[in-house]
This record gives sequence, structure tokens and C-alpha cells, in this order.
Amino acid sequence: MNCEVKNIKLAPGGKKRIAWAERDMPVLGEIKKRFAKTLPLKGLKISACLHVTCETANLVRTMKAGGADVLLCASNPLSTQDDVAASLVKDFGLKVFAKCGEDKKSYYGNLVAAIKHQPEITMDDGADLLSLLHTKYKNQANKVKGSMEETTTGVIRLKALEQAGKLLVPIIAVNDAKTKNMFDNRYGTGQSTLDGIIRATDLLLAGKNVVVAGYGWCGRGFASRARGMGANVIITEIDPIKALEAVMDGFRVMPMVKAASIGDLFCTLTGDLHVLRAEHFKKMKDGAIVCNSGHFDVEIDIVALKKLAKKSAKNVRNFVDEYVLPGKKRIYLLGEGRLINLAAAEGHPASVMDMSFATQILAAEYVAKNYKKLENKVYNVPVEIENWIARTKMKSMGVAIDALTPEQKKYLASWEIGT
Repeated sequence: MNCEVKNIKLAPGGKKRIAWAERDMPVLGEIKKRFAKTLPLKGLKISACLHVTCETANLVRTMKAGGADVLLCASNPLSTQDDVAASLVKDFGLKVFAKCGEDKKSYYGNLVAAIKHQPEITMDDGADLLSLLHTKYKNQANKVKGSMEETTTGVIRLKALEQAGKLLVPIIAVNDAKTKNMFDNRYGTGQSTLDGIIRATDLLLAGKNVVVAGYGWCGRGFASRARGMGANVIITEIDPIKALEAVMDGFRVMPMVKAASIGDLFCTLTGDLHVLRAEHFKKMKDGAIVCNSGHFDVEIDIVALKKLAKKSAKNVRNFVDEYVLPGKKRIYLLGEGRLINLAAAEGHPASVMDMSFATQILAAEYVAKNYKKLENKVYNVPVEIENWIARTKMKSMGVAIDALTPEQKKYLASWEIGT
């Protein structure tokens, strides 16, 4: 079998969504044209563990145009757009193993299918595929020329493997590219997180106390957009530099234990474990809403919330579960604690993913050309790839910038000229 999708009959709707996203992905479009002529990935098997969305569809179509034999599986049980998955199989002849709402057994079964594809290059969003390759399928690691990692969480996991001396394949940290980390996380996550929360709750943000856990690029993006819609935003942090930046950006900063009794809406964007836990739930107001926009569903201690609750109700509204604590205090959990921007909305806008996925595909081309020189380390994206993507994106937007004059170049390269 070349697929494991929910319903192949959904393909027509998915094909429309893929085409709509493609219109807003000009950088990836330029790469696809070149790849179709030069076939830099010809004959290479690629397994991609990514969110199966209309934007991802255009990435895997670009891989195929470049000559690759591609298999796509989901990187999150709730993020698959089933019509897109169906269209990739029916209309574009791709191998897809992904269903929205799949259980843990099915999810990991699809990861195994991606490993059994015997990939020479992998792409990951959260490092679940690489984790499997480093545990149960170590014997296949030597076949992998290199892998790309899309998320902060995944890069953290892979750097930990490297530091432990256990990393078995070279990694390109796509997440750390400026055209990904800064723009995807700040503008993409910022907007799509807000979108997911509003779709799930129909909440008016104006006047609400919104607690943002984490002031990395994702937290910055969401905080600024929540403030733009009239929310009173509170930041919680463990990093003194980021906390200071939040203060200087005009936000209130305090420990979560204090913010817990103030907040109306809580959103975690840290990549860490149990950021919201029992001690916080006990202090929350009746009607408090909690959600997560970090990669894994571990940022909210759902087990502790269930233990505290006297009763609970699933889907009191789409993507909203109600937990009733002692004293009839209600806490609402969105999207089962999974990425709210993909569980309840459509993820990042195509124009943002255009840069992220351009970085992914050019990093794959780089690995295909240079794998013999690469060691089992976590590498940054080459600066020439970053600069090309930024210039191409600006050109598509009709934006031009200055260039240094010969005199300016000489000045910047010298030390003789002083005051």
C-alpha cells in the first residue's frame, strides 16, 4: 500500500486548497521550476514527517519534481488536513500515511511506514521520526545521508543527542534559519495561534487578561497580536534576558503562580514540560481557558488537570473540553492540549511557509550534494541559502534594497579610517 488516508473521495477539495496555497508560495515555485529541469534529488528516497497541510503538499510536490521518491507521514495526530492527504495520493501520485485524529498506535504505525521506505534523506517536525531511527531502527541510520528539523522542540532533542555523542546522522537545523525561526515562528505562529483560539472559542480578546508562557519568537508573535486585538498581555519566562525584553516591549512579566489567578486565557509556547500544572489550575478563575501552541502536548499537565477535576465533558464546543474542579470552577482545555493553531485552525499562512519550506528543500539539495563532507552533527542552514530565500521573497513582494558602493565595501573591510 502507498497510502493510509481517511477518505480518498475528499481529494477534489484538497486539490483546490493545494492550488490556493501554491499561489502564495512564489519562492517554492521558483525552486520547483529549477528542480523540474535539473532533478537534483533524482533517485533519492525521502521520508518527510511533517504537518500534512496544503502548504506541505506543495513542498512534497517540489521534492517529486526534483526527482525524489517521497513518502509523507504526519508529525501530529491532529494536524492532518484529510482532503489534502487524499489529493496528494489521488491527484499527484504521492505516498501519504496520515489521518486527522489517528490514535497513538496508528500514528506510530505511519512513522514505521516512513522508516520502511528506507529513506536516504528525512525531514522532521518535532524529531519523532529521527527518535524512532535512533531507538528501534538504528540499523537503518547509516543509510540516511542527512535530515532536516523544522521545530525548536526537535532541534533541542537532536542537539541533546549530539551532546550525548549518540547522534547517528547529520542534521540541518532548518528551525534555526532566520527566514524560518524569525518569520515562521513570529508571524506564522503569532497569527495562526490567535486564529485557532478564536475559531475554537469565539472569544473576544479585547479586555481579557491573556497569559503567554514563553517569550521566544513564537511567544513574541502571539503576544504582540493578542495586544493588537486589545488584550492585556502577561508574559511568564524562565530566561532573564527574554523576560527583560518583554518588560521593555511593554508587557507585564511575573511568575506563572501569580499570573494563574489573573488570567482569562493561557497559552503555552515554550517547548518544555508541564508549564501549566496542578498548582496553577487550583488558582485559576472559573471559566479560564488553557491551550498550547508548542509542538508536543506536554506543556499542559493534562493528567494533573484530570485528577483535580470532579467531572469533565468532551467537546462542549468543537475542540473544547470542560473540566469542573471543586467549587464548580470550570477550566476549558482547547485542542486536547495539542498545537491549537493546527488542531483548531489551518496552521501558518502559505506566504510564511513559503520561506520555511524553501529552506527545507534547499537544505535537502545541499545534503544531496555535500553528504560525504557532513559529520553526525547539528548544522546551521548555509548563509547563502538564507540570503537567496530572502532576496527571492522580497523580489516576489516588489521590494528592493540598496547595495554597498565600492567605497562602502572598502570602508567596512578596513581598519585605518578613524574619527
